[in-house]
Amino acid sequence: MKPEVIALYLPQYHPIKENDEWWEPGFTEWTNVTKAKPLYRGHEQPNLPSELGFYDLRLTEAREAQAALAKAYSVAAFCYYHYWFGHGRRLLERPLNDVLASGKPDFSFMVCWANQTWSGAWHGLDKRILVEQQYPGVEDEKAHFAAMLPAFRDPRYLRVNGKPVFMVYDPDHLPDCVAFTTHWRKLAVEAGLPGLYLIAEHRDPLWDAKSHGFDAFVLKPSFMRRRVWTPWSQPWQKIRNRILDWLGRPSAFDYEALQPYLLPENASPLAIPCVLPNWDNTPRSGARGVVLKDSTPEKFGAALDRAIALWRSRAREDNFLFVKSWNEWAEGNHLEPSRRWGRKYLEMLQAKVKDVI
Repeated sequence: MKPEVIALYLPQYHPIKENDEWWEPGFTEWTNVTKAKPLYRGHEQPNLPSELGFYDLRLTEAREAQAALAKAYSVAAFCYYHYWFGHGRRLLERPLNDVLASGKPDFSFMVCWANQTWSGAWHGLDKRILVEQQYPGVEDEKAHFAAMLPAFRDPRYLRVNGKPVFMVYDPDHLPDCVAFTTHWRKLAVEAGLPGLYLIAEHRDPLWDAKSHGFDAFVLKPSFMRRRVWTPWSQPWQKIRNRILDWLGRPSAFDYEALQPYLLPENASPLAIPCVLPNWDNTPRSGARGVVLKDSTPEKFGAALDRAIALWRSRAREDNFLFVKSWNEWAEGNHLEPSRRWGRKYLEMLQAKVKDVI
């Protein structure tokens, strides 16, 4: 048995009117990617795509090319980020809607509800709220489930024991995890589904997923600490951040040295490992960004070895191993080929998955 590799997938590669108003006409994720500059000696920016180019996710051909490449290199499914802010408000829904309507690409997928307020924090606009995440109540939960039902019924949708898989990005942000998960499981049965397989993301490797209403959880990378609003109760961090701000430099951490923290050996048996190929969100955040430096395909391979060891040790219904991400270019975490590395990260992933016995 081999792990099912699920790659998180960002849909912000097409213009929407809200981004036009907040940033500039025609804004997409590529806008920040192409403007990025090196902020210190050896800083690898700009980081640009190679063979897939600066695609537009309104195009079927772009989505099909992504899926074909993913499938060829042992990625089993995409996990689309999904934005439901309450009262029926959605953003960036078009790529998934087009996937559902067209039946293409022929590639498995699931959905992660990115239940967070959108703010300007990553863009140097610390206090500006763009869209607030709200939880209006039971009727909104019903409307949200109804909006997801066509995806859950799609034959390509990822399942565990017949149950569609749905992920919540921030379970701690929910007003009542157990009430929400209980309600959605009930709605699923009423809709003729065998239930739902509910997972969440969490930083605590020993998080008790079951007591919060979830079947398992994905280990959320815990190094990403923004340099905004650091309290004086953390004086050394505050002073360090002030110095870095004065120097105009991002926080930088060694990729290899952080792996024991990102993929700890003592994780819960319900913890699903999540591997970062790389990380550099300075295209979004500039000097307030965070960089994992010195990532290479070989070091990514060593991280995959840790993740596969954790995957083997799980008491699991699912067979998942997550990669963050397929295409988060402005945060510098992606499997898609780049001008520097080409397909080498994909080739390493394929080699490690094929070696699993």
